[in-house]
Amino acid sequence: MSTLKIAIQGVPGSFHHQVALRNFGEDIEILDYTTFEPVARAVANGEADFAVMAIENSIAGAILPNYDLIDRYGLNIQDEYYLPIGHQFMALPGHTISDINEVRSHPMALLQCKAFFAQHPHIKLKEDTDTASVARDIAAENLKGVAAIASTIAADIYGMEIIAQDIQTVKSNFTRFIILQKEDVKPSDGANKASIKVTIQNQKGGLAKLLTLISENGIDLSKIQSIPVIEKPWEYAFFIDLVFEDHSIFSQTIEEIRTSFGEVKIFGEYISRK
Repeated sequence: MSTLKIAIQGVPGSFHHQVALRNFGEDIEILDYTTFEPVARAVANGEADFAVMAIENSIAGAILPNYDLIDRYGLNIQDEYYLPIGHQFMALPGHTISDINEVRSHPMALLQCKAFFAQHPHIKLKEDTDTASVARDIAAENLKGVAAIASTIAADIYGMEIIAQDIQTVKSNFTRFIILQKEDVKPSDGANKASIKVTIQNQKGGLAKLLTLISENGIDLSKIQSIPVIEKPWEYAFFIDLVFEDHSIFSQTIEEIRTSFGEVKIFGEYISRK
């Protein structure tokens, strides 16, 4: 049996890497990329079997461009995974906070630690592409006076020393990841959550009517994000997560939406992990 190939954004020690290991086990091949688009492309062209992709954070909100990638590359959601996020402030061994004049990390990580850095205004914040890759580069280049925000695993892998632990502003900080594949996904046994896209025709009160229909059918709307339809001015596509108890009612609701509002695309039906 061939080894599963899993595409992620980031390097070993990143949060995406952790989710890949927890979801698929240790016996996998990791294909790591700097940004999200080649992750989606790797699954779409068959280079990777699956992808792990962050889609929202409990503090910073949705990662809207990733919704577009899922849609544009025709990917399907197999499952979701919620990872508790602990941000560790780390540098080369022997450093203290007073020795640090710059910290580098992913913009999302910097945003989630704003309160900590407000207490240390001498530290300059610099955005980078990934949390773990910053730790790797600081170690490889022996950069003194520069810190990273990354995971405990990244500190262990790259020989960094944690100066301050769990510096995220909100301690119960979770990121929701989705597991993506190219093939259509058969609904999981016991599926009670679905991710869909609805393109609403340009009609007065269309969104309000859509939300009313969903509510009246007893389905919980747990997430909604909108993006404009580029080729159709003043029309919008809505990426929606629905949670339901009865799959037949969900199926009926989808047909009602198609009849009354327009195009519906189902990205996946799976078990809610929240």
